[in-house]
Amino acid sequence: MIIDKGLIIKKEYLNKIFEEGKIWEIRASKTNIRGRIALIESGSGKIVGEAELFYCSEKPVPKEDKYKEFHKIENLELLDKWKYAWCLKNVRKYKNPVPYNHPQGAVIWVDLKKALKNEN
Repeated sequence: MIIDKGLIIKKEYLNKIFEEGKIWEIRASKTNIRGRIALIESGSGKIVGEAELFYCSEKPVPKEDKYKEFHKIENLELLDKWKYAWCLKNVRKYKNPVPYNHPQGAVIWVDLKKALKNEN
């Protein structure tokens, strides 16, 4: 695997990414990370796919129904905390998830150069 960073996402939202066309991962802060990233299912110890993170919104996402097709959030009140769109494209779900060593304290990103070092 050549991808250096893995983004931890709850299963509910990964399903929306893989099955419902969710292309905005909404987060509480901005990111400067761009390029291919691994998609990690929170709590599973597995990399379940990959995507290209190509843009992060500079301003908070407006709490308007017309953006639901991108972020798939029904309760728009969640956008009071989770404000910034991390935009994904070229999403691919793995047929066989890849195990990794989850580092203590990792809640958003995993450094896969270290986390995959001891995996066979």
